[in-house]
Amino acid sequence: MVTTTLSNSPSRRRACASLLLGALAAAAGAWQPARAEGYPARPVQLVVPFPPGGAVDITGRLIAKPMGDRLGQPMVVENKGGAGTIVGATFVANSPADGYTLLISSGSTFTINPAINGKLPYDPVKSFEPIGMVARVPLVLLANRDVPVSNLRQLIAAVKAEPGKYVYGSFGSGTTGHFAGELMWEALGIKLMHVPYRGSAPAMSDLIGGQIPFTVDTVAAAMPQIRSGKIKAIAVTGAKRAQQLPDVPTVAESGFPGFASDSWLAVVAPHGLPADARARLQKALADAMADGEVRSRLLANGLEPAYEPASAVSARIADELPRMRAIAARAGIKAD
Repeated sequence: MVTTTLSNSPSRRRACASLLLGALAAAAGAWQPARAEGYPARPVQLVVPFPPGGAVDITGRLIAKPMGDRLGQPMVVENKGGAGTIVGATFVANSPADGYTLLISSGSTFTINPAINGKLPYDPVKSFEPIGMVARVPLVLLANRDVPVSNLRQLIAAVKAEPGKYVYGSFGSGTTGHFAGELMWEALGIKLMHVPYRGSAPAMSDLIGGQIPFTVDTVAAAMPQIRSGKIKAIAVTGAKRAQQLPDVPTVAESGFPGFASDSWLAVVAPHGLPADARARLQKALADAMADGEVRSRLLANGLEPAYEPASAVSARIADELPRMRAIAARAGIKAD
């Protein structure tokens, strides 16, 4: 039998201590405390404050995938329609400012609703942080095909010849179509009574059927009926011709220089977004809007790609809001 005696000499103790410290150091190196994950660490919600199928919903779904691809996380579209975008906008305004809840909406949310409703549950400036503008939604003055009016000069003559005879419809009281119409009549020096509808479909049905002679609607909603010859396009209300209607003049080209009134779509987040999330989102949106396929699909759906950075969106709201308030006061437009 062989017996081994372990030495308890000072040198032996130092060697053991050294080995123990080395093992502890290796274990410490292998284990690291959990770090906060970089943004985004989970899917991002993009709220559309309209029902499925409209211009804003289409745009949101077109940009959601390319933005998600660039962020490295899915972007999930959720429709929260109601009260002229107020339901969805309020939901986002009250969400955490962490970059995981965004809103895509029209100028109605930021400049028209505040112009006609003094008790909004959100502030158009203080509640949101712009990410960027995405597109413009061209608006067009339309006529029933049997109405003897093919341009604005003829419209002016017809209205002045028979005051009180003509009315026009829009897709809702206090909508961009309503505001564009009132601005147009003011510029033309005429007055048409407004007939509000609950959406484009019923207004278009009555226009085609001859129940009303004119409407102001989006190019996207009007294109199928224009192409089929069921209605006529008189003038587009934006600063330039709609790419989908290259032969239809603008109001400005029709003899009223400087006139421009259409709608626009922007992506925003709750105010107070962290700098890293803001930078990632702004770059993802800019890159998505530079994608040729995204741009062509927007055009195919009656929208015009019109990317602008966050600072331009803030400037647009600041410029447009007082003008919308003035229009609402002059035309007596109030929230339903």
